[in-house]
Amino acid sequence: MHTRYILLSVLLLLSFTAMSQQQEYSDTLHKPLISLPKSFLLDNMDLIANMRFAERNEFIDGTYQGSKFVNEQFRLELRGKVTDKLYFRFRDRYTRDPETQSVDNISRSTDLAYLRFDPTEKWKIYAGKLCADWGGYEFDANPIEIYEYSDIIEYADNFLSGAGVGFLPNKKNEFTVQLLNSRTKTFKELYDTIPGITEAKFPFAAVFNWRGSFLDGKLNTIWSYSIFKEATHQYMNYFAFGNQLLLKKFMLEYDFKLSLENLDRKMLVSGFVHNGVAEQGVRYMSHWVRADGQISKLVHLTFTGFVDFAFWDGNPDPNADKKLRTAWGYVPGVEVYPLKNVNLRVYANMVGRVYDYTAYARKNYGMVNGNTYRFSIGIMTPLTIL
Repeated sequence: MHTRYILLSVLLLLSFTAMSQQQEYSDTLHKPLISLPKSFLLDNMDLIANMRFAERNEFIDGTYQGSKFVNEQFRLELRGKVTDKLYFRFRDRYTRDPETQSVDNISRSTDLAYLRFDPTEKWKIYAGKLCADWGGYEFDANPIEIYEYSDIIEYADNFLSGAGVGFLPNKKNEFTVQLLNSRTKTFKELYDTIPGITEAKFPFAAVFNWRGSFLDGKLNTIWSYSIFKEATHQYMNYFAFGNQLLLKKFMLEYDFKLSLENLDRKMLVSGFVHNGVAEQGVRYMSHWVRADGQISKLVHLTFTGFVDFAFWDGNPDPNADKKLRTAWGYVPGVEVYPLKNVNLRVYANMVGRVYDYTAYARKNYGMVNGNTYRFSIGIMTPLTIL
């Protein structure tokens, strides 16, 4: 008797288990987004993990501060072709706070989220959250390749929502015009209240860019001019001139950048002055250079150097020195490519900054000269997963 009850219980348990397994693995009501007959569409799509990971040893004014492992960059990118004329691109940064912005209603961590329509081979139309086409090779590079940005790029809103048109008259030239929001936050969030300044109803950025190629691709340019309307009668004019010499085993890039700001958008000069509001009549200027020499198929020697100048032309003090700070940056390093078919780099470098304030800034604003540097060993890859 007991044996039959035990056997019946076992059979019931097995039947319930089989039913539960069938419900879990044989759900025919929900179909996969990409079925096998549609898998060929993946040929028109790229999934890229842009990663840079390092062990860092940090110093301030020559004093060791500590060491740590850092995920310096992780940006996941999905891009592809919907039709022969319609393309999309999405990239999100996982190493930035995903705070939804009040102006364009998208996360600040989202670099790119746009569609591109090519009506002909010579025309491109973009719409969505775009990479502002500033010009210069520092900003044009994949962000994982820049170990330290110059001030103008570091403190700018580089990814803005809007639309753009590109024109390619031939294979050697491309012209782009963009109309974008000038910022991702409201005027009040950025500047609070500034006496005598009225917020613009349409704060826009207009960007004009030219990309050129000469001498069979050995000499290349990315030049641009941008104008921002920050408030009523308050503008920012930005110029960037990028130049590249590309030889078989050597690359040299040089950028000149100049930002003329009626209102201090970078807030660096305003931070020096300590008045708590955005100062007026501010100018930033930058020289940036990068060199890459291929020693062998595996080893590259690299160097990046830049110098940033900060001026306060609108200082009401008639005896003031308009220049407040000079900031130097230097990044010597070595990069090793251990894999033949994968763009994977193992690198070791030093990232240094030197901050030199003028006597006027030290005396009147209490600024102090100083330097920082760090030694890093890490890996970098724009890993194509799909």
